[in-house]
Amino acid sequence: MSRYIATRAIRGANALVTEAEIMLNKALSEKGPETPVSFPNTAYYLPTILGMTGKAVEKLGQLQEVLAHARSLLHPLPAENHWTPYLGETLDSGMATLLAAETIEAIRFVYGLQPEPFPGFHLAGGTSYGNEDGSDHLNGPIDDIQLRSWGIQLVDGRMPGFAAIVGCAKSNEVAVKIVRELQRRNILCFLSGNVNGRSIIHQLQEEGVELGYDTYTVPFGTDTISAIYALGFATRSALTFGGLKPGQAREILLYNKERVFAFVLALGEVDDLKYAAAAGAINYGFPVIADTVIPEILPTGITTYEHVVSMPFDQIEGKDDLERAERLVQKCIEVRGVKVKVSNVDVPVPYGSAFEGEVVRKADLRVEFGGKHARCFEYLHMAKLDEVTDGKIEVVGPDFSSIPPQGAMDMGIIVKVAGRQMQQDFEPVLERQIHYFINGASGIQHVGQRDIAWIRISNNAAEKGFDLSHFGKILHARFHEDFGAIVDKVEVMIVTDPALHAEWLEKARAAYDYRNKRLADLTDDKVDEFYSCTLCQSFAPNHVCVVSPERLGLCGAYNWLDCKASYNINPTGPNQPIKLGKVIDPKKGYWEGTNDYAKIGSHGVVQEVSMYSIMENPMTACGCFECIVMLIPEANGVMVVSREDTSMTPAGMTFSTLAGIAGGGLQTPGVMGVGKFYLISPKFISADGGFKRVVWMSSVLKETMAEEFKAVCEREGDPDLMEKIADERNVTTVEELLAWLEAHNHPALAMEPMF
Repeated sequence: MSRYIATRAIRGANALVTEAEIMLNKALSEKGPETPVSFPNTAYYLPTILGMTGKAVEKLGQLQEVLAHARSLLHPLPAENHWTPYLGETLDSGMATLLAAETIEAIRFVYGLQPEPFPGFHLAGGTSYGNEDGSDHLNGPIDDIQLRSWGIQLVDGRMPGFAAIVGCAKSNEVAVKIVRELQRRNILCFLSGNVNGRSIIHQLQEEGVELGYDTYTVPFGTDTISAIYALGFATRSALTFGGLKPGQAREILLYNKERVFAFVLALGEVDDLKYAAAAGAINYGFPVIADTVIPEILPTGITTYEHVVSMPFDQIEGKDDLERAERLVQKCIEVRGVKVKVSNVDVPVPYGSAFEGEVVRKADLRVEFGGKHARCFEYLHMAKLDEVTDGKIEVVGPDFSSIPPQGAMDMGIIVKVAGRQMQQDFEPVLERQIHYFINGASGIQHVGQRDIAWIRISNNAAEKGFDLSHFGKILHARFHEDFGAIVDKVEVMIVTDPALHAEWLEKARAAYDYRNKRLADLTDDKVDEFYSCTLCQSFAPNHVCVVSPERLGLCGAYNWLDCKASYNINPTGPNQPIKLGKVIDPKKGYWEGTNDYAKIGSHGVVQEVSMYSIMENPMTACGCFECIVMLIPEANGVMVVSREDTSMTPAGMTFSTLAGIAGGGLQTPGVMGVGKFYLISPKFISADGGFKRVVWMSSVLKETMAEEFKAVCEREGDPDLMEKIADERNVTTVEELLAWLEAHNHPALAMEPMF
């Protein structure tokens, strides 16, 4: 390896470790060694330090040992004409850089990173921070809730990887093109760094690009040090989904090399600190691609393919800078080996999963359908092959050109499909996909389903030419692309004509009612097979999910019908039928077939799985769960914590801390990750007493599922049960919980002991 790269990386690492030591000594003298240290909303302390060293840093004084370890990893600058065949010294320097960078960020939090919007920015999710030392921070560390909410997209391939972009592009137009190309491929973008004080974050801001969690484009900060948050995200992915433990440095790095498809894109001049930080990323198996002339490291080894690739922007073949930017992105994907799936949808706005969470706010609203001021519904139904004209898109009624800005109108989206393998049971499965498909268009917001759908079109999308017919183009393309194995023809009708809208709404509601009754009749004892779901094994290798009619997947995204449809679409895919065979214990939910599958699916780690108990061999979880159910032994019941709830629970742990116990493919009696709609199933921990065992629940669940829980309480014969269940607004300790339960006469106190 060339002396040049080693020299720059080692020099940068030495400088940063020294800077961290100076900052720490100052902080120790001013704040004291007992001062608490943490990143907000994470159970992983300072995650890179935790993962690489096993040290759970909670106090300022503990950082001295971390920096001593970082100092021990440093090497002297190589002699002139020095050449080494291995990367050892450079990789050590990179790891020292990461430890020092995370230390500096922790010290910055000690001095008070206060929420303060970065000038001119509106973040679509995440928190903004301004810093006392003058450095600009935006998002700060990714919180655990967001990490896990992205989990399902990481494991099902919708989000194939992430790009850590550091520096400043050649121009604003190039910056936007790079990000749009990555978004189009659904690749998560982490932004940091600058060149001569100017960052790609500034460039995107000036061009009005919305940044934040919702758009897969997260600005960490305008200094290079803030890139540590990308490596912290990678470390936590291994701890969260991979079931790895703090201190398993080699295993965490290998996990990232094999399962987290990330790369570093260095834009503009690469200084010593960027070389050092890049060396840190290479430890994880993440290659570095630069758009300037730098020495290359082409042999493989630590990374899957090349380690460092130089692709000078002005030397890239292309008719203009935008084409060069596209080729630069393609090169990054090639070097890392990212498996990309791009949807080719003929609409005048950017399209991809990166835009699924985009919010259209009132100020940018051109028109909305549904919501408070109109009615919008969606209805998908099957028909005979000769009754469907594939590709036919019809708009019946007026468009929105006559509607004043920020106005509303009624709309119905009717999708007619046909296919030799299509079944009526698949109708609701396909209909639910309308939400994801439409949300993929930039400038379009879709919320809800059935007859409570709510769609917004932004001014920007309308100005680019997006009209009602484009809803049909999106659905036609995506249904063929994603469900081609069962769908041969797709026809779409968009209805705004009042009379026809009312007629089709009545038909749709009749179909919804029929499906509800059909699903209600679909119970575990009426089928002879459940389904496996191994999507999450790409991140949690030993986790197995068994989906039954009365127990949906823990991520909340896949139910029994979804899995059945998935199997018909892809017979060798992640959803395989599990023949139940002989019943071993109907109360706890043991079958020969499910136990046999548990052994095979978990590679021998799990021997048995109970479908209906939290106390005995509960189902494992990866990290994508919507809620955590946990035993509170003193209360003889369980609490249910929502992913959105960051408050303290009676167990003395927040959701993030509990997730470390529930996730990673671990089988922990008394702790279970679940999908929120499993809570209303008659089979919810039915072997342990069912819903009456719930003694505490996050208020966000109470409020968003109020009608569903009301029906459950009626079913359980206790209409007032929800009023007896505590939440974080009134109870945060076991003592408070017991007093609450006594005062409200909760039934769990009179039930038989759970263990």
